[in-house]
Amino acid sequence: MPEANSLSEASLGILMSVVTRIGRFAPSPTGPLHFGSLVSAVASFLDSKQYAGQWLLRMEDIDPPREMPGAASQILAQLEAHGLLWDKTVLYQSDRQDSYIEALNQLKNKGLVYSCQCNRQRIVRLGGVYDRQCRDLQLQDDNATLRLCLDDNTGTQWFDDQIMGRFEQHLNGEVGDFTVRRRDGLFSYQLAVVVDDEFQGITHIMRGSDLLDSTPRQIFLQQCLGYRKPEYAHLPVALNQDRQKLSKQHHAAALVAGRESVNLWMALAWLQQRPPPVLQRLDVSEILNWARSHWQPQAIYPSMPASAPEGY
Repeated sequence: MPEANSLSEASLGILMSVVTRIGRFAPSPTGPLHFGSLVSAVASFLDSKQYAGQWLLRMEDIDPPREMPGAASQILAQLEAHGLLWDKTVLYQSDRQDSYIEALNQLKNKGLVYSCQCNRQRIVRLGGVYDRQCRDLQLQDDNATLRLCLDDNTGTQWFDDQIMGRFEQHLNGEVGDFTVRRRDGLFSYQLAVVVDDEFQGITHIMRGSDLLDSTPRQIFLQQCLGYRKPEYAHLPVALNQDRQKLSKQHHAAALVAGRESVNLWMALAWLQQRPPPVLQRLDVSEILNWARSHWQPQAIYPSMPASAPEGY
């Protein structure tokens, strides 16, 4: 009997190691989902579900001036219509302010944060790499940008991306001391995403390559806060006919309701998964079942054609 129990416990341990893969999709409610955001949602969903993992949903709603009323609810409805059902409760960043304050205080206590009075125009003139002008001025926090203080010896941050391969960035030379809280009091994307990835226990992140150069900053923040580092994979971004990233800023068309099966098929084809044409006539659950068992992220190449299909 003891041997049987040991085998049972060992099997349970193997099972738990499989289901600990946790991915996420984190849209900003600046408008409805378009083809580019659907591609990211489908890829991250399959990347988790192929391993019987969890797929979590986070609404990154911490920049009210950019948000569209009703967009969050519309995004949830679109995901449901495409069969992309998330595990656990949706996390809203607007409810997480206390956690960001706590993380910011940790950084302050370590002497890693200082106030900056430089405006955006000056940063642009510097080429986007901050020159530490305010680091030793000991300005008050009120109405000031808060920056993370990079060590003089902070060198190259690198990571192995599942799709893009090895990516390197010299933080001092290419970024400089970067923002963790804006002048208007809103927390930066870099800080919020790192805090929430740790809180949700995210182990694998699959997202667009437009965020590739943000990843070294996020890894550095993880190190500063003593957090775990997830595994990363960055997808080529879908482009419009003018070779611009599909986005609300560039007036990307919202996904058309009633075409969910076709939308999923087109997303899988764009991701180089070779879905059979017959799938377009099936229910979204059947399409996703096929995609889950045939998911091959290694088929996605960094240099693959990135233009969105005609009509998207």
